[in-house]
Amino acid sequence: MRRRLFRAGIGVLLAIVAVAGLRELARARTFQVLGRLVAHVDTPDRRVALTFDDGPTSKLADSIARVLSARSVRATFFVIGADLAAEPQAARLLAAAGHELGNHTFTHPRMVLHSPRFIRSQVERTDSLIRAAGYRGEIFFRPPYGYKLFVLPWYLNRTNRTTVMWDIEPDSYPAVSATVDGIVRHALERVRPGSIILLHPWYGSRATSLAAIGPLIDSLHARRYTVGTVGDLLRDRETH
Repeated sequence: MRRRLFRAGIGVLLAIVAVAGLRELARARTFQVLGRLVAHVDTPDRRVALTFDDGPTSKLADSIARVLSARSVRATFFVIGADLAAEPQAARLLAAAGHELGNHTFTHPRMVLHSPRFIRSQVERTDSLIRAAGYRGEIFFRPPYGYKLFVLPWYLNRTNRTTVMWDIEPDSYPAVSATVDGIVRHALERVRPGSIILLHPWYGSRATSLAAIGPLIDSLHARRYTVGTVGDLLRDRETH
């Protein structure tokens, strides 16, 4: 009896370890089982990509675009399809201003344990709305919460898509995101040529992220970094 209980306990422990391992694999920032993934670009140039997740909303799209335009910066916006459907004019504004629109799924689910049909719908519905907004460039993909495991990478590889992760995410840490200075300082301490910076500026709870956009760009410029899109960064790599 004791031996049976011991074996059962070992089995449960191994199952827990396996689940934990799969979870870490699913959200690994620099690894994907299939297809192209980029979290940082090897380049000798002092160039970084500025990316924004979620949204867009009409309430903030114009103000963010103006902050970027004042600094001659184009960025990559990973947008949610449901938000695009609700406020298509926000995406049209961003596309017309020359920014990249990336795909962040239609409803922002964790993209694991789903069927190929569900994943295809999440991605392709959002693609259609991005194109309807007037964007004609390559549509990069960023999985919500960074989660990807087997079916999603299979689909992305099959459709020749690039998964874009990040190596700097200052507003994902409450102690850092409490202030604009905290966000800027966190990013500057970690930035390197080829970094991909992630911010979430769209919601009221992210007011410091919104306010940090201008100061962060100014601080990067002061350190002789060029700030641009993911596409800019990947093209820069191809020229070296």
